[in-house]
Amino acid sequence: MAFDVLVYLAAGTAAGFLGGLLGIGGGLLIVAALSLTLPVSGVPAPIVIHVSVATALAGMVLTFASSTAAHLRRRAVLTPTWLRLAPAMAAGSLAGSSLAQSLSGAAVRYVIMVFCVLVAWQMAFGRGRPERGPEQPLPRSLWLLPAGFAIALVSSVVGIGGGSLTVPLLIGLGIKPVRAVATSAACGLVIVLASAANDMLSLPPPRGALPWGTVGYVYLPAAAATAVAALATAPQGVRVANRISGRALRKVFALFLLSVGGVIAAGG
Repeated sequence: MAFDVLVYLAAGTAAGFLGGLLGIGGGLLIVAALSLTLPVSGVPAPIVIHVSVATALAGMVLTFASSTAAHLRRRAVLTPTWLRLAPAMAAGSLAGSSLAQSLSGAAVRYVIMVFCVLVAWQMAFGRGRPERGPEQPLPRSLWLLPAGFAIALVSSVVGIGGGSLTVPLLIGLGIKPVRAVATSAACGLVIVLASAANDMLSLPPPRGALPWGTVGYVYLPAAAATAVAALATAPQGVRVANRISGRALRKVFALFLLSVGGVIAAGG
């Protein structure tokens, strides 16, 4: 048990920093760590990946709250754009978490693996459009509603806050990367809150007793450990994000995503 807690703390520390730095990736790291350790904690094999995803989402609530607060203090969040995305993201999160619960463990692992490969490709080789100048109107199109729903749907299935989809969307619309990350963090808070609530209120299928401390699909000890560790490092990631060039980080992060996808696939 002590070793499991150390793994959760290490995963949360890295996830918090990555979440603040890039707005992406922290949830996948936590899902990978949980998928390896939760069987030892007594989670039945058929629903290990389901509990991993739900627990990762619950553990990221404080991470995204901390990251969002830090970005708000810097006035980097694009509130009008967020107001367009947030309602659809809440609905998409509820739909996605329910969908994940209905899928088999192997199917969820496969979806996560494919997601990691696709996002890694986009991070390594994708290019955004020219940045939008501050004097131009911010994106508030109604098309942001279906985009937000789709982003949240996918995010709640694979166990992330949606930054790997929201950030490229906003950069593609011409928003500066730092402000895209800040707005993505605020969107991620909506996704993880809605998904975690739905996962905690749902009853897992009768496939063996879950360990003490599990509420719905969420294993609270792991969620708490990752949350506390991530809370401490998210503001540091935000500070670094405002100082560093993103091109090299994108390629390094692409390799990270491929590694995480491999770990999750191997866990099945």
